[in-house]
Amino acid sequence: MSAVTAALARRRAYESVHALLSDDHNDEQGLAALRDLTRAVVVESGGEGAADLAIELSLKLAEALERIAAECGLSADELAEVWFVG
Repeated sequence: MSAVTAALARRRAYESVHALLSDDHNDEQGLAALRDLTRAVVVESGGEGAADLAIELSLKLAEALERIAAECGLSADELAEVWFVG
């Protein structure tokens, strides 16, 4: 991924998370904004852009899990299992 592509993926990742967090009182509105953003990424950059967005979101989530897990005395893998598997 080029530096320009990486920067765009980071920006889109931020916009994705912001869409979900920006309106605590209307989850449906945040999800609709996220869907619109994701569709725009696909239209603008195709599947490669969607993959870049997914990779960037995964990288940032992994970083956050590592920080939270360290504060809780867990491994990031353990915390990810709790969050995603149950």
